[in-house]
Amino acid sequence: MGEMRALAVRVERHLLRWRTRRGHETAVRYLDELATALAPQGWRFKKFYRREEFAVPIPLLWVHARATKDVGIVVGVLATSGGTWAYHEARWGRRGYLCLCGDAEAAAVQVDRLLKHRLFPSTW
Repeated sequence: MGEMRALAVRVERHLLRWRTRRGHETAVRYLDELATALAPQGWRFKKFYRREEFAVPIPLLWVHARATKDVGIVVGVLATSGGTWAYHEARWGRRGYLCLCGDAEAAAVQVDRLLKHRLFPSTW
């Protein structure tokens, strides 16, 4: 029984990686929605979307402060179970889960909090 469970987990992970790589347009759409939701709060962005220009397997959005580029977060969109998608902090991969896609405002709140904490760590 344990072997079957391990096989199912491996298959699920493989399918999620495949969906993530095939869902380039979906990821770009969700990242653009996140950028739109964050823009009124004054954050700046650099989009790493074009495969031929940037050697990354998935589209990435770098969000940083207007005053400094030293503090920021790189966000990616990964496929998740059940046919859903989720925002993740790119450097942590799946362990960097931020929020399910579909609610860009909630994701913007999460990213805003993380960035403010990184900019002003002594105020938290």
